[in-house]
Amino acid sequence: MMAKDEKDKATEEAPKKGGKKKLIMILAIVLVALAGGGYGGYLMFAPKPVAAEEKLVAGIVVPLDAVTINLADGHYLKLKMTLQATDKAAEAPDGSKALDAAISLFSNMDSKELLTNEGREKYKTQLKEKVIVAYTVEKEKEIMDVYYTTFVIQ
Repeated sequence: MMAKDEKDKATEEAPKKGGKKKLIMILAIVLVALAGGGYGGYLMFAPKPVAAEEKLVAGIVVPLDAVTINLADGHYLKLKMTLQATDKAAEAPDGSKALDAAISLFSNMDSKELLTNEGREKYKTQLKEKVIVAYTVEKEKEIMDVYYTTFVIQ
């Protein structure tokens, strides 16, 4: 008789185990569906990424007069550059702001810093940043690039 009681308990537990498995499966499916829906909602309402830099369209090219700049070690830098304006520039930009930025950047600089390609490019990047800031009017960039056309150290 004891064996019969054990069989009855075993048959009673079997459907319960199957019920638990079904419940776990249903809960897993519901959780996956909720997670997917939550991610979809996040994508729908998440703030859109702002472009790092707006696409600039090239405008006119403005060559500037050469300028001679005193360097710290008794040498001189003869610099001639050209400004690449954007299409936002209402007219050809006056070069005075760019020349002033160049003079303030390179004045009293040691010629050894400018004799290497790395040094020249480093300071060209700094000059470009200064020129772009100087020619930005009401958040509209009027200059997009600066080109050296003469760069001579004597």
